[in-house]
Amino acid sequence: MSSPQLRHVGLNLVGADALEPGEAETDLYGFWIFLMSDAVLFALLFAIYGTQLAATANAPGPEAEFKLGSAFVETLILLTSSLTFGLAAIAMKYDHTRKGLVVLLCVTLALGLGFLALEVQDFATMFAHGATPDRSGFLSAFFALVPTHGLHVTAGCIWIVVMLAQIAAFGLDARVKLNLLKLGLFWHLLDIVWIAIFSVVYLQGTLG
Repeated sequence: MSSPQLRHVGLNLVGADALEPGEAETDLYGFWIFLMSDAVLFALLFAIYGTQLAATANAPGPEAEFKLGSAFVETLILLTSSLTFGLAAIAMKYDHTRKGLVVLLCVTLALGLGFLALEVQDFATMFAHGATPDRSGFLSAFFALVPTHGLHVTAGCIWIVVMLAQIAAFGLDARVKLNLLKLGLFWHLLDIVWIAIFSVVYLQGTLG
């Protein structure tokens, strides 16, 4: 009787692969713990932001500084990057040439970098208007929350570059597949956090 195989959507981690199911499960379990700790971090930052909404101290507030159109474009870009990463996972499973996987990872990377460029532009505009973290509790909470997400996206972009290098060096062995799976979980979490930021910070700030 054959032992059960560990399978995930778009990624088969055993079978022809050399990675033991128990090793893959332990690795993924540890990474889920990291993701949950990251979610707790963002939950705390959201809580701090909520308590500081009214603490503008005569400094620029959300109605004056938040640009809903720019935030909406950033949301579309990040959600599209989540789609392209999902397509990359499918390409990894069915396209044995690896060309589709590499192209879709590059597209995801470009979208992530585009998101960061727009976000940095928004921050620069706020700084030009005098909306800096030292001006009020509200701005301190904002710049604690939103740039932290941006740092995570930056880390995700670096991780994509590392995975492209691993694919070139090792092909699609079991360890590379597992690393891609973890990267996918991380990237999708960033999308979920950004949707919360868009809803709680930008929508509430401009329409509330």
